[in-house]
Parts: sequence; C-alpha cells; structure tokens
Amino acid sequence: MVLDGRVAALWGAGIGYPGFTTLAKSPAGVRFIAPTADEIARMSAKHALFKPMTIPARSYPNQNAPINSMGSWSFILARVDLDDEVTYRLARTLHGAEGAFCKKLAQACETTAANTVAAVPGVELLHPGVLKYFREIGVVK
Repeated sequence: MVLDGRVAALWGAGIGYPGFTTLAKSPAGVRFIAPTADEIARMSAKHALFKPMTIPARSYPNQNAPINSMGSWSFILARVDLDDEVTYRLARTLHGAEGAFCKKLAQACETTAANTVAAVPGVELLHPGVLKYFREIGVVK
C-alpha cells in the first residue's frame, strides 16, 4: 500500500521485517523515522513493555547507519489457566530451536529466551510453564 501510494507510512515488527525490506529495495527507497534520545527516555519511563533498541547498520538495503529506536520482543499471550505443561512445551519448542528459526526468518533472530526475560517487566508475569523452562535453561534463577 505504501508502494502504490494508498498509505504514507508503515509500522513494522522486528529487524528484517519483510515490509521494510521490500520498501527499502524499491526505487523510491525509505526514510526510517526514529524517536530522539529524550523521547526514548520518556517512553521507557512510561511504558515498561517498550525498551530502547538499536537496529544495526545494514539491516535493510541502503541503511548505512544504526538506528536508535524503541521496540518490544515477540510474545505469545495465553490464558492464565492454560495448562503449565502446554506452555512449558511451547516455550521448549520455540526456544529450543532458536538457531534454526533464525536461519529461516531473520526477524526470529531476536526472539530468544534471554531477550524475553530482559524485556518482561517482571518474571512473575511469565506463565509458570514458561518460567519452569527458562529456569531449566538458566535464563532465570
């Protein structure tokens, strides 16, 4: 929709987001808009979910400098009463294959157990089954 002029901007998700890559490769190119350092500090203070992050240079075609911005890690929402064993197996399956997942989908390279723990405002917010797996692999004490 950006390429054909129906919308002026695109909000994406994750480094390597296909929509951004497509636009960056287009003849018109793209301009990444990022918050200032002051805006990042204010947003971080107000919204614990969003964390400062840097998009490395050359993450997208013609993006030669790093971009300081805000982001959140991928997450899966589940019912509180979802069986602990189900969430344990889900976490083990997803995070046990982080390397293979990253090779197939660039965005997945940042979806790690360690990044999830770093991003969550408190580990008590993790489902008990996920927390059990994270303790097993040593990313949570």
